[in-house]
Amino acid sequence: MTERISVSRALFRSLLLVLLLVGLTGCPKAFKGGESSLPPGVELGGKYYTQYSFQYEKNRHRTTNYRKGFLVPVNTPVELLSWGRKGFMIRVLPNGPDIEIENVQKHTGDTIEQAFHKMLARRPLNLKQFTRRERGLIKEGKVAPGMSRKAVIAAIGYPPITQTPTLDMNEWRYWASRFDTFIVRFSNGRVKQIIN
Repeated sequence: MTERISVSRALFRSLLLVLLLVGLTGCPKAFKGGESSLPPGVELGGKYYTQYSFQYEKNRHRTTNYRKGFLVPVNTPVELLSWGRKGFMIRVLPNGPDIEIENVQKHTGDTIEQAFHKMLARRPLNLKQFTRRERGLIKEGKVAPGMSRKAVIAAIGYPPITQTPTLDMNEWRYWASRFDTFIVRFSNGRVKQIIN
């Protein structure tokens, strides 16, 4: 009987250790970091505002900028939860969800710090610079003919540099999903056509 109790206690301790380790590894290392690794002007627990509308799936947004999943509109308040070598984690305020932002540098050309400052700022984006129609589309995360380049960025973010190496181009190619793209074509600085 004493042997069974000893074995049961040993199994119980092993199970507790496994559960503890699983709990500690819930957040990927790529999104963990400490205050010391934070760049200047970036604060864990700080409140920021999204500078463009973006979408996420399974609590993750890759800066490849797929147009799939749940929408987080421009000027949504968020809290910075963690910072790591490949990205950072935010919480949509007031009650979540928590979203991992993974910087895919080959698609952005940006460091994590640059990607962070493109996506988030301490103040909301001034939407008064856009027409009433543009403001409505931006809040819905949509693009339509007649929108300015700045309005397109506010509505759906930046196109990956792999197909759009400069924003001076008259065609911006975005990833609709992992396998499909669409093109936003400009003429005289305004959207002329969206090609799916």
